[in-house]
Amino acid sequence: QVQLVESGGGLVQPGGSLNLSCTASTLGYYAVGWFRQAPGKEREGVSCLDSNDYSSYYTDSVKGRFTMSRDSARDTVYLQMNSLKPEDTAIYYCAIDFMSVFCTLEEDKGHYESWGQGTQVTVSS
Repeated sequence: QVQLVESGGGLVQPGGSLNLSCTASTLGYYAVGWFRQAPGKEREGVSCLDSNDYSSYYTDSVKGRFTMSRDSARDTVYLQMNSLKPEDTAIYYCAIDFMSVFCTLEEDKGHYESWGQGTQVTVSS
C-alpha cells in the first residue's frame, strides 16, 4: 500500500500563504490530486496533476491563487496557496489515482485509492 503524508497546514490570516506538501512512499506514474473538506460540506477537488505531462487543473475558486507542483525525485507534490480566504478553511488531503495517467477533480469519476490523513488549513483574522 502506498503511504501518503500531508504537512504544511496551519493557521493563517486572510491574504496569507501556505505551502502544503504531500510525501508518498512512491508516486509512481499515476495522477495525483489535492482535495479539501470543510465542516458540513462535501469533499471538493482543488487541484490535480496528470502523470503523463504534469498538466495541472484547478477548481475555479482557487485559480490564480493556488499552484500545484511535483518533485518526482522526492516523491512529493506541493500545493502553494496564496491570497488565502476564509472560505479556503478545510482539511486538505492528497490522493493518488492508480488506474489512470489523467487526473480528475470529480472524485467519483476518478480512481483515487490512496489517501493521506489530511492537514488542517484555517484562514481567520
